[in-house]
Amino acid sequence: MNPSDFQSLYTTVLWAAFAVSAVFGAIAHRTHFCTMGALSDIVNMGDWTRMRMWVLAMGVAMVGFHAMVGVGWIDPTQTIYFSGRVIWLSALLGGALFGFGMVLGSGCGSKTLVRIGGGSLKSLVVFFVMGVASFATLRGITAVLRDATVDRVAFQMEPGSPLPMWLAARLGWGDGAVAFIGIAVGALLIAWALADREVRRSTNAWLGGAGIGATVLGMWWVSGHLGFVPEHPQTLEAVYVATQSGRMEALTFTAPMAYTLDWLIYFSDKNKILTLGVASVVGVVAGAAVHALATRSFRWEGFAGTRDTALHLVGAVCMGIGGVTAMGCTIGQGLSGVSTLSLTSLLALAGIVAGAWAGFRFQLWLLERDG
Repeated sequence: MNPSDFQSLYTTVLWAAFAVSAVFGAIAHRTHFCTMGALSDIVNMGDWTRMRMWVLAMGVAMVGFHAMVGVGWIDPTQTIYFSGRVIWLSALLGGALFGFGMVLGSGCGSKTLVRIGGGSLKSLVVFFVMGVASFATLRGITAVLRDATVDRVAFQMEPGSPLPMWLAARLGWGDGAVAFIGIAVGALLIAWALADREVRRSTNAWLGGAGIGATVLGMWWVSGHLGFVPEHPQTLEAVYVATQSGRMEALTFTAPMAYTLDWLIYFSDKNKILTLGVASVVGVVAGAAVHALATRSFRWEGFAGTRDTALHLVGAVCMGIGGVTAMGCTIGQGLSGVSTLSLTSLLALAGIVAGAWAGFRFQLWLLERDG
C-alpha cells in the first residue's frame, strides 16, 4: 500500500465510523435506549422491557463479534480488551463511580451525546466537564492517583481476559471453540431477551436491541477489518488505521470525549489528528440531532435550578474519572467489551450496576429529605 492509498483508507475509516455512530445516535434517540433508564425502570416500576432491549443489543454484538472471529475477519487478541493482566479493582471501583455518576448526570456518556443532539444544554455542560475529568484521569492529576492505587491491584489470566479464550486454553480446545463459545453465550442472551412477548411485539425493542447491537458490531468491522493494514507504508508494521490506542477499537465514549476536547483545543496543531473515537462522538450527536429535527422532537433544555446543576456537575466528574478507571462506559465496557466476553468488562459492568443502584438510593434519600 502506498502513502496515497493509506491516506484514502484513513479518510474512509473516519467516515465509516461517523456513519455507524450517527446510526447509533438516531436509534438511541428514537428508542430511548439507555442503560440508566433500563435500570431505573426495574428499580422504580419493576419493568424489564428496556433491560431486555439492552441485553438483546449485547447478545447481537456478542454473536456478531465471535462470528467475525470464526471466519477470520478480526483477531480477538488485538482488541483493547485483550490482556492477561486483569485490573479487577479498577474495573469494579471505576465502574461503580461511573454508575453513580450517570444517575446524577441523567444518563451515561452515550446518553449525554444523544441528549445534546436533542437540544439539551445541560448535557452539553456535562459533556465538557466529563471530558475534562476524563482527560485528567488519562494523563493528569487523577491519572497519577489511579496509577498509584487501584491499577496496581491485579492478577494474571493467561492467555488473556476474554473468557472463551481462557476456557478453550484450559480445556485444550482449538481456536474454533473460542468463536463457538461466544456465539453460544450471545445466542442465550438473545433468547432471554426475546422470551418476553411484549419485547417480541415491540418495534422499539427490536430496533433498539438489534439496531444498537449491530452498530457495535459495525464498529468492530470498521476498526478491525476495514481499517486493518498488515504493513504500514512508512513503518512497515501492522496497524489499525485511525485508532487512538493502535489496537482494534469499538464504540466507547468516555476517553473519546477527552480526545474530542483535546482535538478541538489544539486544532491548529498538525500533530493532533482525527481518530475513530472523535468521529464517533461527533457522529452520535449528529445522528441524534437529525432524528430529533426530522421528528420535530428537538427541544432546548436547561438546568432546573442550583441543585440540579450541582448534581449534574458531580455526576459528570464521577463519570469522567470512573469511566477511564474502568476502561470504558456502559457502551465501551457494557456492550463493546462484554461482546468479547472479557472478564474485566464483566467486572466493570457489575460495578456500573452497583453504582447506579447506589445513585438511585441517593436520589431517593434526597427526595425523602425534601419531603
